Amino acid sequence: MKKNEFGVFEIVIPAGANGQAAIPHNSMIKISLELPSGEWVDRLPAWIKYVTQDLSVSPAYDARFWNPPSSERYVFKNQRPKKPESVRVYEAHVGISSPELKVASYKEFTKNMLPRIKSLGYNVIQLMAIMEHAYYASFGYQVNNFFAASSRYGTPEDLKELIDTAHGMGLVVLLDVIHSHASKNVLDGLNQFDGTDHQYFHEGAKGRHELWDSRIFNYGHHEVMRFLLSNLRFWMDEFQFDGFRFDGVTSMLYTHHGIGTGFSGGYHEYFGAGVDEEAVVYLMLANELLHDLYPECITIAEDVSGMPALCLPLSLGGVGFDYRLAMAIPDMWIKLLKEQKDEDWDFSNICWTLTNRRHGEKTIAYCESHDQALVGDKTLMMHLCDAELYTNMSIMTPLTPVIDRGMALHKLIRLLTHGLGGEGYLNFEGNEFGHPEWLDFPREGNQNSFWYARRQLNLTEDHLLRYQYLNNFDRSMNLTEGKYGWLHAPQAFISLKHGGDKVIVFERGGLVFVFNFHTTESYTDYRIGIEVPGTYRIVLNSDTKDHGGFNRLDENTRFFTTPMEWNGRPNWTHLYIPSRTAIVLALESTISQAL
Repeated sequence: MKKNEFGVFEIVIPAGANGQAAIPHNSMIKISLELPSGEWVDRLPAWIKYVTQDLSVSPAYDARFWNPPSSERYVFKNQRPKKPESVRVYEAHVGISSPELKVASYKEFTKNMLPRIKSLGYNVIQLMAIMEHAYYASFGYQVNNFFAASSRYGTPEDLKELIDTAHGMGLVVLLDVIHSHASKNVLDGLNQFDGTDHQYFHEGAKGRHELWDSRIFNYGHHEVMRFLLSNLRFWMDEFQFDGFRFDGVTSMLYTHHGIGTGFSGGYHEYFGAGVDEEAVVYLMLANELLHDLYPECITIAEDVSGMPALCLPLSLGGVGFDYRLAMAIPDMWIKLLKEQKDEDWDFSNICWTLTNRRHGEKTIAYCESHDQALVGDKTLMMHLCDAELYTNMSIMTPLTPVIDRGMALHKLIRLLTHGLGGEGYLNFEGNEFGHPEWLDFPREGNQNSFWYARRQLNLTEDHLLRYQYLNNFDRSMNLTEGKYGWLHAPQAFISLKHGGDKVIVFERGGLVFVFNFHTTESYTDYRIGIEVPGTYRIVLNSDTKDHGGFNRLDENTRFFTTPMEWNGRPNWTHLYIPSRTAIVLALESTISQAL
């Protein structure tokens, strides 16, 4: 091998006499490298596209030369969909996407999950743990082969088929990309590739992430930037992904990686010595490259710090992301459920957290993601119902107060977050129907069990279980947004957040959202303010039988406005709002148009 002008080792092996590739497809390959010390070491090529693991031999991966004959290569049939105006994201992990005790495959995901996601009204899929990672239980976050699609779920061609099938259904597919750190593996990763600790990474302590036990890239090194930028292009070109959710952006933005640091919002925290300017420049370049070459590309930043201008274009001095994740919102819901009864919730604070975002920067709101589903934590439904999820979710048993409360609040929390929290919405697979268990991958500590490393999607198909109702409401919520587009409408106007009545009223996207969080009080002739006069009808109702409610509302009721100021709005109408119920109203004239 020779070192080229960029310092990269390369070799050209000529084709055989009959024009066949000198290395047969799927052959095992290695680099044998003599270090300056005279020591010989084996390494996997840094750009390897396919690696496999035989745990009966060794936990280390073997590199395979992926070069299938044209007859076996997947050919894309569908165009990429346009970037949706309203982003409704289904966060998914291929391996756990089955009720069976196993690692699910790309092909199974294509067959079983894609129709499900489409039916639920999501239009974006965020695929996790695709880049090949050393350890299944790491949720994909210890990447050792940046150009290899994980062989745990099948071949690269199977992943291409998954993405192309999703495109044919109008679904956008994002990759959870991990450029914030890398596995510290030497035998099958990038670490100490040339015998030093600083070829791809910072030297010494600066190049180690103590909390994640991983290596940190040297973003100021031109070859490292070329490697990472080419990696983004590879996933876009080779697999036809539509964009990325960048993991661990907070860790990249700051030299302290966010460890032991709180962010109050003061600008001194974002523009001081703690900012890693080389990493910020890398993220700027990554976003500029992606949006320049792929105008329909979507990029999402996972940043807990609230870095200003992260989601503004480079031309305005921003970093260039399209969206940021609203990480304070799930923290708020979990904190409330842990520490307070819902009778004591402060709705002014809740509304403030849901609307507290940087002006002009788009946010993706969510009540819970995979982070809240992991073992050691609890999902919202587990916080709400806990052990009763195992005993009282059958419609053959009486509805208990715990399950009644849990299902009602599960719906209200989701709709409030969906309507008020951002310019996009995200859900982690299974949480839409209140999945009854946490997520724990097979590992030594649980005797390598798959029991918690699966999603019991079958629970929604069992018509004797109440999970179906939460699943139905999630679909109704997304489909209503799809008709009216409140996510891409300007931020909501909140006309009422009444602490005593526990009622929230706001308008967004031409709709009126009304929430009654009261545990026992239902209100008749409750007056609410409305901006636009006219006749209104219910277009979404959490209290229908199909949504696990009590059918206390007549959906044929027409609500007429009166031209008189109320709660800062020029018109009012009267409603019946049952306890722990949310309804969404639309002008009667828009209902047929929206259909």
